[in-house]
Amino acid sequence: MYDRGSGSSNPSEQTVELLAAAGRAVETLVAERIGVRGSSPLHQSVLKALADLGPHAHLDLATQTEAPLDDVVRVIDELMEQGLVHAMVVNIGGRHEVVTLTEAGTEALAATVDDVKSLQDALLASITKGERAQLHYLLRRVYTTATRADGLRSVSP
Repeated sequence: MYDRGSGSSNPSEQTVELLAAAGRAVETLVAERIGVRGSSPLHQSVLKALADLGPHAHLDLATQTEAPLDDVVRVIDELMEQGLVHAMVVNIGGRHEVVTLTEAGTEALAATVDDVKSLQDALLASITKGERAQLHYLLRRVYTTATRADGLRSVSP
């Protein structure tokens, strides 16, 4: 947990620690919000991938969600039991089982998006609309830099 009284006195190091702590805290809050609906982040990732990209095979969904295939297959089975996705067999260059989003799945995803938006609104209630836009812009820049592994490896401490 982040404790503003501990750690380095270097503002750059404090910022990195604070970003990491904030990320963990928000991730926990999001997981709790979607958990109320009997869902997990992977369930939501699969639904979102299907909503954004259309029907996909199991292996493709594992690639899109960056999750192990066994976990994705388990989640797809659970989503099928809930009526949120449907699987069908297609024969294009071989036999493939393709998963599609159902109307109930679209509605469940929309409800989760609403839940996460209300969490975002609560977390950012103390900052202005302009500050929210600036925060979003800055976090995107930090994220982009953080995902450039080659650039970070060459930076000396």
